[in-house]
Amino acid sequence: MKRSAKITWDQLRVAGVILVAVAVLALAGWKLGQAANLFTKRYELVVFLPNANGLRVGGSVTLAGQLVGTVKEIEFLPVDYDTTRNLRVIARIDRALREQIRKDSEARLRTMGLLGDKVLDISPGTPRFAVLEAGDTLRVATALDYEEVLARAAGAVDDVVGLTRDLKAITGSLASGKGTMGQLLTNRAMYDQLTGAMARANALFAGLQNPNGTFGRMLNDPTLYNRLTGAVASLDSALSAVNSSEGSLGRLLRDTTLYANLTGIAAGADSLMTLMTSEQGLMGKLLTDQTLYDQLTKLTTDLGAVLADVRRDPRRYTKGMICVLNCK
Repeated sequence: MKRSAKITWDQLRVAGVILVAVAVLALAGWKLGQAANLFTKRYELVVFLPNANGLRVGGSVTLAGQLVGTVKEIEFLPVDYDTTRNLRVIARIDRALREQIRKDSEARLRTMGLLGDKVLDISPGTPRFAVLEAGDTLRVATALDYEEVLARAAGAVDDVVGLTRDLKAITGSLASGKGTMGQLLTNRAMYDQLTGAMARANALFAGLQNPNGTFGRMLNDPTLYNRLTGAVASLDSALSAVNSSEGSLGRLLRDTTLYANLTGIAAGADSLMTLMTSEQGLMGKLLTDQTLYDQLTKLTTDLGAVLADVRRDPRRYTKGMICVLNCK
C-alpha cells in the first residue's frame, strides 16, 4: 500500500510545536549561559588558603559581591611549616573584568547569607597598582570564621541562660518574702511602718516650712539674710580698714619702722644681757662671784639684826639724838 505524499495539517502542527520547543530551549540555554557567564572568555588566578571550609569546585567567585567566575580547582599542597598555604585554589574569572582586579585586591571566603554556601569574594583594586595577569596570585585577607562566631554566640546564649536562671531565683526569693526586698514586697507591717515614717517626715517638713517657726523664719524671713549681709559688709569694711596703709593696723602690717625699732630693742637687750653676764661688771660678779654673794648675805643679815634691835629698844639708838636736839 503506497503512502500518501501529501502533508497533512496535523503533521504541520506537530512540526511547528517541535520547532517552537527547540527555539524556546535554545533561548533558555542562551539566557542561562549569559546568567552563569558560560559563554564569556575567562582567565585564571591563584589563591592560597589555610582552609576552604564550605568552598567546593564549581563554587562561585564574586567581585565586590557580583558573580564573575567559578572555582576551577582546589588542590592540596605538600605538607610544610607554612600553615597559611595548605590549599591552592584556581579561580576562573571573566576576562572583561581584568581591570578591576589588581595587585592590591584581596580574596576572602564569604558566606551567601548567614548559613549559606561559601564563595570566594575579591575586592576591587585601585589604579595605583598593576593589573593581575593570568596565573598571578591574589592576596588573601583575614576572613571571619562563622563557626567561631557561632561558638561564641553559643557561649553568650549559655550566659544568658545562666543570667535568666539567676533572675528567676532572685524573683522567686522576692516573691516568697525572703530578704529585705522580699519583706518590703510581702510584709504588710513593714509597709505600714514605712508609711508611718513617711507621714512623720512629711509632718516634720511641714513644721519646718511653718512661717511662724524658727526654721520657717530662717527660710522665709529676709531679716536674718539682711543682718548677715550687713555683718559681711561690716567685716569687709573692717578688713579694708585693716588693709589701709593709713590706719594703725595697716601701718603695723606694712610699715617697717616698728620692725626696725623692735630689732634695735632686741639688739640692745642682747648687748645688755651680754654685759650683765660678763664677769668684769657688777652684775656679772653678782651672778658669778660667790664671795660677793656671801658678803651681801652677811650684810643683809646684820641689817636685819640691827633693825630688830631698834624695834626692841629704840631709845638706845635715839638717846644721844634727843640730847643733841634739847641742848640746842
